[in-house]
Formats: sequence, C-alpha cells, structure tokens
Amino acid sequence: MTADRAVGLAREDEGPQRATLLELFLDLVFVAALALTSRTLAQRLDWVGASQTVVLLLAIWWVWSATALVTDLYHAQRPPIFVMTLWVMLGTLLMAGTLPGAFSDHALVFAGAYVAIHLGRGIFLVATLHNRAAHLHPSRFVFWILVSAVPWIAGGLVADPARGLLWTAALAIDYGSAWLRYPTPRHGRIPAVQYTVAADHLAERYQQFFTLALGDLVLLTTLTYAEHDTTISRTAALLLAFAVTALLWQIYVHRAGALLKATIESSRDPGGFVRSAANTHLLMVAGVVAASAGFEVVLAHPGERTTPWLVGIILGGPALFLAGRARFEYEVFSRVSPSRLVALLLLIAAGPALLLAPALWAGLVAALVLAGVAIADSVRARGNPPEQPRPSM
Repeated sequence: MTADRAVGLAREDEGPQRATLLELFLDLVFVAALALTSRTLAQRLDWVGASQTVVLLLAIWWVWSATALVTDLYHAQRPPIFVMTLWVMLGTLLMAGTLPGAFSDHALVFAGAYVAIHLGRGIFLVATLHNRAAHLHPSRFVFWILVSAVPWIAGGLVADPARGLLWTAALAIDYGSAWLRYPTPRHGRIPAVQYTVAADHLAERYQQFFTLALGDLVLLTTLTYAEHDTTISRTAALLLAFAVTALLWQIYVHRAGALLKATIESSRDPGGFVRSAANTHLLMVAGVVAASAGFEVVLAHPGERTTPWLVGIILGGPALFLAGRARFEYEVFSRVSPSRLVALLLLIAAGPALLLAPALWAGLVAALVLAGVAIADSVRARGNPPEQPRPSM
C-alpha cells in the first residue's frame, strides 16, 4: 500500500463513486462564469467579441475539467483535496468577476487567477502525495502550466490584439500538452494507461456541467426578461428560450447522454475516451453559451431586424450543440443519426432568409429545428429495445 493510499487520499476500487456535495458547491462559481461569458458575447456581436468569448470559455472549461479529473482520482472529501477545491473556487470566483473586463482593465487579474488556480493545484498535489510515482502526474502538469504562464501573464500586461494572440498561444500550450499526455523532461509522458477512471463519477460530472450550461441559459433569459417591460413579443421570446432549453436537454440525454457511464466502462481505452468526451462536451457547452447570448439579445429587442451576427449566434448555438452531439453519438454508438445532419443543413440554410425578419423569428426557427430532432429521436426509438453502447475507441 502506498503512502497516499494509506491516508485514504487516492480513490481505489470501492464500487460506485458519485459526485460529492463539495463538487456541486464548486460548480456554483461556474454558473456565474458561464453566464458572464454569454453576456460578454451578447454585448459585442462581432469577430472581436466572438474570438474573445472563445478564449474565455476555453479558459473556464480548462479550469473545470482539470479539477473534475483531480476529484475523480482523489477523494474530494479528504482535508487536502477539500482545501485544494476551495482554492480553485476562489480563483474561479476572481476569474468570473473579471470576465467583463478580461480583455481590458482586468486582464492581469484574470490571467493571474487562471495561472494561480492551476499552479496552486499542481503544487499542492505534489506536496501532498508522498509516493514518487503518484506525484509524477501533477509534477508534469506544474511544468507545463509554468510554460503557459509566460504568455498568460504577458498577455495581461499588453493590449489587444497582442493580448488575444498571447492568450491563444497559452491555451494551445495547455490543451496541446494535455493531448500529448504532458511530455516532460526527465519524467517523459503520462503512460496511455496510467489510471482507471471512475466511470460513474466522470459521467455524472460531465452531465452536471452540461446542466450548468443550460442553467446559464435559464438565468440570463430570466434576468433579461425581468429587466425590461413585459410585452407579448418579449414573453414569446422567453417561452421560446425555455423551449430551446428543454429541447437541448432532451436531445442531450436521449440514449447517448444517458449511456455515458456504460460507454466509459466498455471502452477499449477509457482514458482516451474521457479526453475525447471532454472536447465533445466543450463543443456542446459552447453551443449553449452562444444560444444564451442570442436569446438575451432577442429578449432585449424582440422586434428589431435580425443582424447577420445575431442570426449567427441564435442559429449557430444550436448548430454547435448538434455538431457536438453528433460527435458524442459517434463516440458512444460509432454512428451518427441522419436527423443531426439534416438539422445542421436546415440551420445553415435558414440563416440568409432570417436577415429580413424580426429577431424573434430566428429564435422560433431554432426551436422548430431542435423540436424536429427530438421528435425524430423519439420516433426512431419507439418500439425498439434499448441500444447498447459501441464506443469508437
């Protein structure tokens, strides 16, 4: 028994492992982070606003996903992991609070909080895990976050467009090093099979984060509705936003979403599947964030003429979600339902026509297309036995 297992820090094969109340507590700060990310996009519908939103979302996702993996490997309720989780919460709270000014006055605070979260978590694990083999993983992570910290902090000290370029390079280092399994001098890379993931725990965490993103859609649309005069068109926009939220959830959980745990367990390469599923969920969450920004604008100005950028995020949000959901379906079943591809084509084709219509009509088209996908899923499943996962890896 290693020293880490002796103190009960590392998870062992203990049967089903559910998400803890501490992890749900951690997720509270990400509700605010996602909502402010969507609002940042809603307030600047152009190429600059879109690119900045992508950078902010990637940073937020990386904080959450890296922390979710740590709490999958170690007991979240143990005092060392509890303290580490509170550290991540504090840093994420600072990141969320500076999101509206992340590319202006609060850039250095945002970048500093991001680096401090990752560096602090890695150093804390290295200091806490006494077994040499156990702390090789966080040691590799610390090395690479020190590398990416240079463009992160440098970006906080300069102005755009240099800031955006430096932060994009920093994210490329963060995501690229993880994809390559953290190749580090003297330590090498993390072996392809370094650990056994807790399938039930990780599946539940991904499902919870997607639900958080839908909570962002509910939160922003409700707040926007409350901030303006109540009109028939604005009420209709709120109902459409709710319909889109319910449809996104229904499409997500239909079969593939509900089988995430079983798919991880039956995968030939659970670690590889988890890395792939993380990127897939990021794509779906990005779609929800875009849809949330779009409906915030529609609720504020339901009768105004639709602009190209507004059409792009109202229809592009569901399109991003469906693209991620199609990839998710392929990961689980090694196939893609035709309804996903048809819906994507309809969303693309509807864009030019909606430029002549009020903003409310774009929301209606998005809801109708998603409803078509949900109906197609129900028709295909009716009378057929539950499909078993056939993971592509």
